[in-house]
Amino acid sequence: MFLSVFDMFKVGVGPSSSHTMGPMVAGARFLDRLRAQPFTAHGLRASLHGSLAFTGVGHATDRATVLGLAGFAPDRYDHDKAEAALTRIAETGEVTPEGLPPLKFNPKEDLKFDFGPALPGHANGMILMATDAQGDVILQDTYYSIGGGFVLTEAELAAGKDTDEGAPVPYPFKSAAEMLQMAAASGKSIAQMKRANELSRRPARDLDDGIARIWEVMNSCIERGLEGTGILPGGLKVRRRAKGIHDQLMAERGMNLQAPHTINDWMSVYAMAVNEENAAGGQVVTAPTNGAAGVVPATIRYWLDHCPGASRSGIPDFLLTAAAIGGLVKYNASISGAEAGCQAEVGSAAAMAAAGLCAVMGGTPEQIENAAEIALEHHLGMTCDPVKGLVQVPCIERNGLGAIKAVSAASLALRGDGQHFVPLDSAIETMRQTGQDMHEKYKETSLGGLAVNVPNC
Repeated sequence: MFLSVFDMFKVGVGPSSSHTMGPMVAGARFLDRLRAQPFTAHGLRASLHGSLAFTGVGHATDRATVLGLAGFAPDRYDHDKAEAALTRIAETGEVTPEGLPPLKFNPKEDLKFDFGPALPGHANGMILMATDAQGDVILQDTYYSIGGGFVLTEAELAAGKDTDEGAPVPYPFKSAAEMLQMAAASGKSIAQMKRANELSRRPARDLDDGIARIWEVMNSCIERGLEGTGILPGGLKVRRRAKGIHDQLMAERGMNLQAPHTINDWMSVYAMAVNEENAAGGQVVTAPTNGAAGVVPATIRYWLDHCPGASRSGIPDFLLTAAAIGGLVKYNASISGAEAGCQAEVGSAAAMAAAGLCAVMGGTPEQIENAAEIALEHHLGMTCDPVKGLVQVPCIERNGLGAIKAVSAASLALRGDGQHFVPLDSAIETMRQTGQDMHEKYKETSLGGLAVNVPNC
């Protein structure tokens, strides 16, 4: 099993990796398939199903689908060009993707929200179609956005093609138990094993440059969020708070009698800054998803800004360790809120962040596994219930609390010797089972929980 650090950490656009980035990626993949066909298409259609339908407008799924079919991609998203394209498409009723003739596509008529039963493969399903001059479907494919920006066709999902199928990697651990066994046998850290796996796929310079870019985008997102003001889009009238909190914290620095728990506010404000940017449709890094994008960068900033001896040179080890844990969660359970609730998003992010922090603070592989387990265990059962389908309430604050739990988990693990009662593998399997048993209305449909108990109009 191999999931790259660049699978777990993708540069993309808010507000949702599964509902925004995924549909955009699916659109691009369908265009590639269309370019390879011997016939000429004249139009496009799309239908959204399951959670993509129920919370699609709040997550900008409709916009993302249109932009994907127009040739836009999350990793090179340009906001101004996207807005201009959406205006042009609304006026002309056609998209003009590169390498294809103009294709008829009127979003009001050709993009359907299907609120019936979800498609059989996953809660986030969509069907993309190409039509001929008479409007008959001549090419069709079903795509599933399975969380974190990962997209599979119906055939790929059925075949289980959710991980890299290239040549074997040096340390092919599929479970935390295997990871610890390989670490003990090799004498390597988790980050060193993960790096060796990555180097079997790409040159060292590409790996190092890619990791540096991940942190650059993460940190830039924090900085933008700490300066942002105003009301977030979507209709809830949620006010940005990160800047105000950060200004207060900066003013209090150096004051006597500062309460020890103020450090929690620093962790929270870094995470909230990221998720306010995400909610505004800004550039973020999936970690492992957009809805949980604030936990890992907030934990890194906490370490850099507040822990003695911290150095930017440790960031690669942090991210490689976090990616190793995230890969185990994704492979053995889920990182999709629509599939397993928010335990799969913020819970997974907290486990990744706890592991990364434990690693850079000198933890052994056993302590790192313990840190990840503590963080995940104490998110089990968490539902995904965004008010009005927006990645704002409770998502923004939830990332702050996820960062706090990650730091606490790492600290507890470092106080021990790595021996503990509940293995990480058991926590991951429990999360999978809990997600499977969780009622659908608590899994990113906005049909239960806070989404129906908080006035939002």
